[in-house]
Amino acid sequence: MEEERQITKEKYAADISSIKESHARIKSLVLKTPLLSSSSLNAISGRQLYFKCENFQKGGAFKFRGACNAVFSLNDEDASKGVITHSSGNHAAALALAAKLRGIPAYIVIPKNAPTCKVENVKRYGGQVIWSEANMQSREEVANKVWQETGANFIHPYNDGRILSGQGTISLELLEQAPQIDTLVVPISGGGLISGVALAAKSINPAIRILAAEPKGADDAAQSKAAGRIITLPETNTIADGLRAFLGDFTWPVVRDLVDDIITVEDSEIIQAMKLCFEILKIVVEPSGAIGLAAVLSETFQKNPALKDCKHIGIVVSGGNVDMALLWDSLNK
Repeated sequence: MEEERQITKEKYAADISSIKESHARIKSLVLKTPLLSSSSLNAISGRQLYFKCENFQKGGAFKFRGACNAVFSLNDEDASKGVITHSSGNHAAALALAAKLRGIPAYIVIPKNAPTCKVENVKRYGGQVIWSEANMQSREEVANKVWQETGANFIHPYNDGRILSGQGTISLELLEQAPQIDTLVVPISGGGLISGVALAAKSINPAIRILAAEPKGADDAAQSKAAGRIITLPETNTIADGLRAFLGDFTWPVVRDLVDDIITVEDSEIIQAMKLCFEILKIVVEPSGAIGLAAVLSETFQKNPALKDCKHIGIVVSGGNVDMALLWDSLNK
């Protein structure tokens, strides 16, 4: 029975207790992000939509929650050595900012193909940028070298219980802001966001539906769910640069057990959803952040009879770090 499911730390890397502890630890540091709605988007979708705007979070994305929890969980001795990660996106900036708030160094290994706006965020927050080649092997090798030189604490972008617990605070806020929500639609990549959100939301309301939104050009989570084991892809191809990671051993069990379905969408649908966010909600949303709306508007969702009773849908708008130079260039072509 759903109601009898025990969502415990023995089974998963986080639980409702660690998420509530995280909330107490970081609530004075993170922003309680607003919930937006639009009668126009409700009409287009045929549902009541509630947008949890993590694009307004410090650092421009939900990643600050997990990074903040990880950094402020460290004891003083460990913290003094600083923190290190490898990331091409929002986790990099989030960790740099969290480290700055705690007054400790942040060593951020970034691949050379990372979006310029996200690299600039890292620099703005005082993170020490160390370049790697644009592949995971290089990222890990460079991070390992820096770790050996500094002894800094490695904070994984998603495969870490402290990260899951921090991201789960979104559900605590969202279901307080709109307790009538019966379905949550959340982007999926490495699974840190959706794992934290699902663990908290299913503990608060066991009947709530958790749907993941994923690009068709990076559909490893959908393939993993179908196969019952982690599937990785030889390459990914999507405009959603924040959704190219693969599930980890901490996030996969939560996705396997608590995510009810995964909806994959084309890049063209993501771009259309971004456009609607700009034009109707009047908010700046990166492709990875707009994918939840794309999923709800997709034929896969709209024509699925099993989802017809999803009436009140919470959509996590995960980030707003758009590389404007690229956007303007594409508009001028």
